[in-house]
Amino acid sequence: MLNLLKLFLLALFLVVHCLGPASPALSQAAKAKTGGTKKQQQASASAPEIRYGTDRLPTAVMDMREAILAAVRSGRIEDLRHAYELNELKPELAEHPVTDPVAHWKQVSGDGEGREILAVLAQILDAGYVTLPLGRDIENNKIYIWPYFAEMPLDKLTPSQEVELLRLVTPAAAKEMKVLGKYTYWRIAIGADGTWHALRKGL
Repeated sequence: MLNLLKLFLLALFLVVHCLGPASPALSQAAKAKTGGTKKQQQASASAPEIRYGTDRLPTAVMDMREAILAAVRSGRIEDLRHAYELNELKPELAEHPVTDPVAHWKQVSGDGEGREILAVLAQILDAGYVTLPLGRDIENNKIYIWPYFAEMPLDKLTPSQEVELLRLVTPAAAKEMKVLGKYTYWRIAIGADGTWHALRKGL
């Protein structure tokens, strides 16, 4: 009887210590690993994909982009009015309401004729872009933004992306943007339905 009791106590000891809960260190390590994985997944999911070219653009976006670039190729800022007038909702061009887009572009252009604005459009529409969700419309719930720096943390840029940024702005401007923590140069936004939403600095 005594031997049976000893065997029972030994079995109980083995169950408690060998099959019991994992040690606190192991539990914390598992939690840390799981938490790290979740953070990596969230960071990956929150970072928009950078795209280049036009192959993945909707037809309506390509049409608006081409209308804008047609004015760029003409060299006449007046021709940009055609793209401006294509959609009922007029693009946001400044913090204040703009009644005459051509006059506004000439005013903010360094050369006084709007050609700097056309040159800027050529540069940013040739750069990479990102796509962001906009509203609840399933078919047209995306907005396309050039250049992608407008939606990127500038302190996370790779060396090659730094070069791309310096194709658009001076080194001094790039350094200032990094201090501010955001891209403040020109950007353009076009909706998936072809609506030209904005062309301005520092949105």
